[in-house]
Amino acid sequence: MASDHILLFLDFLQKEMLLFASLCFLIGAVDDLVFDGLWIFHRLKRKLFVYSRYERATVETLGKPAPDCRLAIFVPAWNEATVIGAMLERCLRQWRSSNYRIYVGCYPNDPATVSAVAFAAAGQENIRLVICNRNGPTTKADCLNHLWSALCQDEIEEQVKYSAVVLHDAEDLVHPQGLRLLEHLIGRAALVQLPVIPRRATGSRWVAGHYCDEFAELHGKQMVMREALGASIPSAGVGCAFARDALHKLSVRTNGKPFDAGSMTEDYELGINLTGEDSRGIFARMRDRHGQLVATQEFFPDRLEDAIRQKSRWIAGICLSGWDRLGWKSNWRENWMRLRDRKAGMAAIVLAIAYLAAILTGTLLLAELFGVYRLKPVPDLLKILLLVNAGSLIWRLVLKSCFVFALYGFREALLSMPRTIVANLINIMAAWRAMGHYVDQLTGRPVHWEKTCHFYPDRAHVQKLRHHQSADERN
Repeated sequence: MASDHILLFLDFLQKEMLLFASLCFLIGAVDDLVFDGLWIFHRLKRKLFVYSRYERATVETLGKPAPDCRLAIFVPAWNEATVIGAMLERCLRQWRSSNYRIYVGCYPNDPATVSAVAFAAAGQENIRLVICNRNGPTTKADCLNHLWSALCQDEIEEQVKYSAVVLHDAEDLVHPQGLRLLEHLIGRAALVQLPVIPRRATGSRWVAGHYCDEFAELHGKQMVMREALGASIPSAGVGCAFARDALHKLSVRTNGKPFDAGSMTEDYELGINLTGEDSRGIFARMRDRHGQLVATQEFFPDRLEDAIRQKSRWIAGICLSGWDRLGWKSNWRENWMRLRDRKAGMAAIVLAIAYLAAILTGTLLLAELFGVYRLKPVPDLLKILLLVNAGSLIWRLVLKSCFVFALYGFREALLSMPRTIVANLINIMAAWRAMGHYVDQLTGRPVHWEKTCHFYPDRAHVQKLRHHQSADERN
């Protein structure tokens, strides 16, 4: 019968898909286990030989920065009227002891955002409104280049020199000691990156929550090990400081535009290009005297379509365009880190195949339950691979939940395990969309600013977040 042939083919396809996915997962598991082992060794070494002899420093114990250390904070803003005012007000309130100026880039066809920035800047010398010369949205990099031009103009007119350029987004919740830590470290590196702590909207436990899981591990383990291995440090685009001299050298080679408007992930590429080899990058993971991690907090997308759009840009820019634009180096540690950055796109494809194999398995089991078909036995090799990958999956889920627990507490640590399925589905859909972005870029279509909608919590919510973090962040 034709149905028997169809079921026989589906049985064969199911086992082939399982075998392919299992082999790919095994390769990824070996890579992750080696990386995890190095991180555990690094953590134990510091605990036994460093922190056993020296007391952990806090940001308050750091020496005072040089009096001429000036920081320029760049905030690109397109359609950010609802959040930019509160963000600027918080910055002015939190950073009273630092020497800085905030450059906010707006567009002539976005009067609401211009008005919000102008209102916040009234009577404040620390805020400079910069209007781009074209209607928006252009690209985030283009807006940042306008801010760079304004900074260079101010340096000439005021006869001052800034030490670093700090990047922030319009919805960021800044830490009171964030600038002090950047001021202390920027003289030692081309890039200093602070941790990023995602906060989720109350009604988005699954979509926004999966960012919490990913960044807890990314900025709790992976970035720490990148610095320890001497590899380049990618910028997260927020809470990061670039040495002004390093940006100037780059701008000389790029006609005065250090931020690449042709890139979908200009912040990531800038960090990779400026650090590694002779130029150092620092991932600054330090706490204040209250035990709070000095980090940048922000609310990530809370809707599925927004998360897919954001993730697709990351995958297209880092995993696909990264091969063409950044290439590879002769340093094995650097190449290993770049490969880990770029494997997300392939991982999404493998995950899609694995989920299809799981659906086929369920279909065939139903057919066997109703007596329509009898499943072929699973080969021994495939059984072994499935068992090994199951053990690896349990290890990954437990380890990730430990990082989530350190930042968000026990409830979110438990939720991080089922949220993995949500994260996988988002990454699969984002990878499919990213392919379209990449094809557009190959055909010469200009990059445009695909930003997501942001919101900024009220003061009561901010106080709640601060209290929650102080209580939960204990390593």
